[in-house]
Amino acid sequence: MASANKVIIIGNITRDLELRYTPGGQAVVSFTVAVNRRFKDSSGQAQEKTDFIPVDAWGKTAEMIKQYLGKGSSVYVEGRLQQDSWEDKTDGTKKSKLKVVAQTVQFLDRKGQGGGGKEGANWSKDGASKAADATEENLDEEIPF
Repeated sequence: MASANKVIIIGNITRDLELRYTPGGQAVVSFTVAVNRRFKDSSGQAQEKTDFIPVDAWGKTAEMIKQYLGKGSSVYVEGRLQQDSWEDKTDGTKKSKLKVVAQTVQFLDRKGQGGGGKEGANWSKDGASKAADATEENLDEEIPF
């Protein structure tokens, strides 16, 4: 049986980023992306709602996100859905939460806007930049010809 688990969201980071490290030294950053959606209700009136989507990014990607992004930054996130389940210690009820585990994060802000991200900087789960000019030094250099 075929299956797929792919998520793409574009929105703004809603709060300050939380960077932490696992006992094994792996970096993980958690943040929430606000995504607006527009629709017409049953009476035909235009409505707008905002969904707040939790995202985790790991490794070098997490460190780059913490370094270059902040509250208000616009981002493109591509990843997969993951459901975490646990038992509440106080009353024993089962709880669960869906979140996006980022595989690629692209910074959409222009230099100097939002959280200070680099326009077009694109980080994947292996930490490699997919943008040619992802460093500040390269953004200001002149072309040598």
